[in-house]
Amino acid sequence: MTTGPSNPGDDAAEDPAPTGEDLAAILTRLLEETGRTQKELAAEAGIKYPTLNAWVNRTRGTSRIDADDLRSMTEVLRLWRADVTPAQLFKAAGRRVPGPTSEEREQRLLRIYRDLPTEGQRALIQSAEAMRAASRR
Repeated sequence: MTTGPSNPGDDAAEDPAPTGEDLAAILTRLLEETGRTQKELAAEAGIKYPTLNAWVNRTRGTSRIDADDLRSMTEVLRLWRADVTPAQLFKAAGRRVPGPTSEEREQRLLRIYRDLPTEGQRALIQSAEAMRAASRR
């Protein structure tokens, strides 16, 4: 993943979604403001429409939404001139806002992983999954 001034994780310190506005409410509001549809957002963000529709209709929980999906929706909504930050979508989904990503750090982690024997790779994955699970609480 590349970084730059529009890196969604960089906005982690910005204000959260308005009080009481969950992901369904914020997406509904932003789609209305931009004159766009759920189907357009799903297609542009690379998310299956039924999945996005379930989030908007509150028939599927949001606490396990992939961080890349939240970032992608933010990027698309921003392209459509919506006033939204990544922090707003993460918090509205009930998620902690992840730190910014850096291609250099990602490549470093990948090099470390590739240098490990199979057991070490498995242990690294297990450790990373445990850290991710803890961060979602």
